[in-house]
Amino acid sequence: MTDIRDLNARAVRDSMDVVRQVQVGDLGRPTPCEGWTLADLLGHMIVQHRGFAAAARGDGAEMKHWEFAPAGDDAVEQYLAASEEVLAAFAAVGEELDAVFDLPEFKIDPPRFPASRGIGFHFIDYVVHAWDVAVTLGVDYELRPELADEALRITLAVPNGDNRTIDAAAFVPALDIPEDASTLDHILLYLGRTPGWRPAA
Repeated sequence: MTDIRDLNARAVRDSMDVVRQVQVGDLGRPTPCEGWTLADLLGHMIVQHRGFAAAARGDGAEMKHWEFAPAGDDAVEQYLAASEEVLAAFAAVGEELDAVFDLPEFKIDPPRFPASRGIGFHFIDYVVHAWDVAVTLGVDYELRPELADEALRITLAVPNGDNRTIDAAAFVPALDIPEDASTLDHILLYLGRTPGWRPAA
């Protein structure tokens, strides 16, 4: 079985390749995340990397690691640094992945998860966020074939109920999924994204 850390690392590095294409003038662009500019989205992605890295180090319960701020002119550099930080933190988790992650942004009590599940959450987030940034910029994004099956499995395990309608929900309610949807489109639609979304001219 492939280590979830390896799948996550491939997804994160693909997101890094997309983010490297961001220019300062792009930060005000609208994104598929309603009401968020690209600066907002990158700020979210950076803080999530740092929060998950703290969780992997055993310090995720401290809310200071999850404080959001929109990204500034150094967004690309900040994102690349945060990406390396979280990948190193996950790599340092024991081979048995029996650590426990505190993820206070999840609205359960207590918000604690096995490391393998926490890294799985992170993995699917960065599959979707890589697409978010790519479509915002108008550049191509393809889900690696070796990531597809596990990404879809984790996606379909996300509950699709009232949890999607509360304030600050991670995802909005699922959309209708045609039978011929690609794996990436299936993931996007189930997590409330519109694959055909494009920024307004």
